[in-house]
Amino acid sequence: MKGYNKKELFEAMPVPRAVASLAIPTIISQLINLIYNMVDAFFIGRTGNPYMMAATSLTLTMIMLHVAFGNLFGVGGGSLIARLMGQGKQKIAGTVSAFSFYSCMILALAYSLLMGIFLNPILRFLGASDATIVYAQQYTIFVVVIGSLPAILSLTLAHLLRNTGFSAQASIGLSGGGILNIILDPLFMFVILPKGYEVMGAAIATMLSNVASCIYLLFAFHKAGAEAPLRMGISNARAITKGNITNILAVGIPSAILTGLFDLANICVNILASAHSDLCLAAMGIVMKVERIPNAVNIGICQGMLPIVAYNFSSGNRSRMRETIRFSRVAGLAISFASIILLEILAGPVTHIFLSSQAGDAETVLITLGLATLFLRIRCLASPVQFINYSCSYCMQAMGFGRSTMLHAIVRELVFYIPFMFLLDRFFAEIGLASALPVGEACGAAFALFLLQHHIRTSEDRQK
Repeated sequence: MKGYNKKELFEAMPVPRAVASLAIPTIISQLINLIYNMVDAFFIGRTGNPYMMAATSLTLTMIMLHVAFGNLFGVGGGSLIARLMGQGKQKIAGTVSAFSFYSCMILALAYSLLMGIFLNPILRFLGASDATIVYAQQYTIFVVVIGSLPAILSLTLAHLLRNTGFSAQASIGLSGGGILNIILDPLFMFVILPKGYEVMGAAIATMLSNVASCIYLLFAFHKAGAEAPLRMGISNARAITKGNITNILAVGIPSAILTGLFDLANICVNILASAHSDLCLAAMGIVMKVERIPNAVNIGICQGMLPIVAYNFSSGNRSRMRETIRFSRVAGLAISFASIILLEILAGPVTHIFLSSQAGDAETVLITLGLATLFLRIRCLASPVQFINYSCSYCMQAMGFGRSTMLHAIVRELVFYIPFMFLLDRFFAEIGLASALPVGEACGAAFALFLLQHHIRTSEDRQK
C-alpha cells in the first residue's frame, strides 16, 4: 500500500473505508480460495462416488491444521507488528516479521514429517473405512505430507502482509493460487490421470497451486519490505527479544488453538457421522463446505478489522477502535442473516451441485443429498453467532489478550459445542448432530461478548 507512512489508513481514513480497504481484498481472497476448495468437491462429485466425497471430508481436518499453524506466527506476529507500528517501533517490528517467517517454515516441515510417518493410523482415527482410506491417502500425501510447507508459509506471509497494510498483495497471492487450482483440477483429474484417480488429481492440482501462491507471496513480502517492517534476514530473526517471542506466542498460540479446536470439533463430527454411515459422513462433508461461504466473508471482515483495532488500541485512540469494532459487527451480522435466508431457500439446489445423481449408484447419491439438504438448513442458523465468536476473538487478538482468546476458544469448543454434539447426537441421532452447531455457537458467543466488553472497559479505565 503506497503512502502507508502517512498513517492515513490507520489514523485518519473514515472507518468504513479503512475497514473496506483491508477487508474487501481479504474477502475476495477467502472466497476464491473457498471456491477452489469447493471445486475439488465439485469435480469429485461428478464421479458420483460418495466414498470419494467422504474421503476428502476426512482430510479437511488435517488441512485445517495448515490454517492453525499459519495463524500461530501469522496472526501472532502480525498483530504484534501492527501494535508496534502504532507505537512507532518499526525496527523491532522487523525482527518480529523475520522470526515469524522462519519459525513457520520449521513448524511446517515438522508437521509434514509427522503426517508422513503416522498417516494411516491418523486416517483410521479420523473415521476412514476400508471404502474410503485409499482415496484419503491419495489426497493427504500430496496436500499435507508434500504440500504443507508452501501452504502454511503462504498463509503466514499473507497475515504479515495484511497487518502492515498490504492486504491487496496478500489477497492476490492467495487468490491467484485458487484460480490456478480451478484450472488445474479438471486437467489432472480427467485428462492426465486415469479413471479412479480423480482424488489424486485434485490433490496434485492443489499442491501445485499452493506452491505458485507461495512463490508470489515471497516476492510480494520481499518487495513490501521497502515500505513496511517486513524482513527475511536471519540476522533480523536472531535479533528478536525473548519478550517479543512471548508476545507473538501469547496471541499466536490461542489463535492456533482456536483453529485447532475447530478442527477437533470437525473430527468429532466426522467420527459421529461415520458411525451412522459413510453416506452421512459424505453429506456432512458437503454441508461443511457450503457453510464456509458466509464464514469466509465474515472472517475476511474480521481480518480486515484486526490491524486497525490493534493499531488504535496501541496508540490509545479508543473511540476509533470502538467505531471499527461496531462497523465490522454490523456488516458481519447483516451478511450472516442474509446467508440464512438464501441457504434455507436454496439448500436443495446448492447441495446437488456437489454430487451428481447421473453417475454412480443413484440410490446412495439421493440418500446423501437428502441428508445434506437437511443438515444445511439446520447448521446455517449458526452463522450470526459464529460471526460474533470470530469478531470477539479477533478483537481480543488485536489487543494482545491472548489468554482470554484461549479461554474463549476452550469454552466455546470444549465446554459448549463438542459436549452438545455428543449429547444431541445421542438423543436425536443425525438431526441432533447437525443441531449442535447453532446451540453451541450461541453459548460461545454470549461468553465471547462478556470477555470482550470486560477488556474494553478495563483498558479504558486504565487510560483515564
